[in-house]
Amino acid sequence: MFRFPRPLGLSLALVLVSTSTAGCGMSAAEGGSGSVELSVTASATDRSAMESVVEEFQRLHPDVRVKTAFADINTLQKELPDQLRAGRGPDVFTVWPGSGNPASEAALEDDDLLENLSLRQFNLRIPEEIQSVVGTSGGSFVVPVSFSAIGAVWSVRTLDAVGGTPPRTWTELLGLCDTAREHGKVLLALGNETPWVRQLITYALVATTVYADEPDFDIGMQFTGKTFADSAWKTALRKYLEMDERGCFNTGTLDTTYEESLDQVAAGQAVGTVQIASALSELRAADPGLDLRMTALPATDEPADTRMPGAVSAAYGVRAGTPRRKAALAFVDFLGSEAGQNLYNRTGATLPALPNESFTADPAIKEVTTRQKAGTTVSFMDQHWPNSQVQQTHFEQIEALFAGRTDVGKALEAMDAAYLRGE
Repeated sequence: MFRFPRPLGLSLALVLVSTSTAGCGMSAAEGGSGSVELSVTASATDRSAMESVVEEFQRLHPDVRVKTAFADINTLQKELPDQLRAGRGPDVFTVWPGSGNPASEAALEDDDLLENLSLRQFNLRIPEEIQSVVGTSGGSFVVPVSFSAIGAVWSVRTLDAVGGTPPRTWTELLGLCDTAREHGKVLLALGNETPWVRQLITYALVATTVYADEPDFDIGMQFTGKTFADSAWKTALRKYLEMDERGCFNTGTLDTTYEESLDQVAAGQAVGTVQIASALSELRAADPGLDLRMTALPATDEPADTRMPGAVSAAYGVRAGTPRRKAALAFVDFLGSEAGQNLYNRTGATLPALPNESFTADPAIKEVTTRQKAGTTVSFMDQHWPNSQVQQTHFEQIEALFAGRTDVGKALEAMDAAYLRGE
């Protein structure tokens, strides 16, 4: 189910212009007296970003009390859809753009669990290149909030301690693994006990091994029969395993969680980690003195070929039928505003999904900003997969590869089978 960008018609644009997003007073009964308690659920990786938005929203809307909850990504993707189907989900919640997991925009929209947000004013500012992952021809169903990336996050202090610099080639990367080990450290902390972490290094490598030469690879899979097994996905997975064999990662990666991997970086046991950009805020929470830098993970010896996964990351939807609809819409309107976008991304070390001139990017993600402007980023791979089983199969196959229970060819064949089941 590849989702192409949809045009925003003139009549819809006129309605959007006239739609007020200032937000009027709310009440417990959405029209009676008292205050509203609005429930908002977000990923734990976005805690600091969401808390900054909630604080300002409540200042602007003193008659709304926002009750926040945070959960790890795996829990959200597993439990949120069932909660929404049972009518007991939160009013506003994290929704993954595209169609790659059970809590993605496409999956939730297919079950009529999302409020249609097409008439909200923020739609006028959605860049054309991301429209395909926030809705379909039936409208838009999420407010995109952050543009994030996947890359190597370095502790500059530890990098200096081992006498290294961010690698720009594959050979330099492997050499730096050796250098770190000679100094009693590992180059990259890897928490593969946490399933969603298992995809990150694959994506970081595939961005170059596949998409540098075939930027339309996703369309090819949908329409011309291209497969994972007969593509340079094979090269990427082999390189992933080569990094492990070379000692680039900590021991016991399948017994190490996401949180423990960040602890290794904060403690100086690891030089860095391959993560999403929002991990920078988590690392700074652990050690406010950390000087961090994010760069693309090289996969070849030609720096000009290097690509970096970069796409809409955090997005939020409203539960269809929520009795607190007015307050929920006011909240997503604020998330879609310039002020809301800037607050969220300033705290979270990411970029606004709806760009504006007043935002100043975190210096640590300078390369992400440069690559976004230069067009050397590629979408997160799962955002264009036809069903959530491909991503889940990827998680399982990476675990099997690291446990020695399968090989690269069989792993990719399993992903191909999952892809075909959802077409």
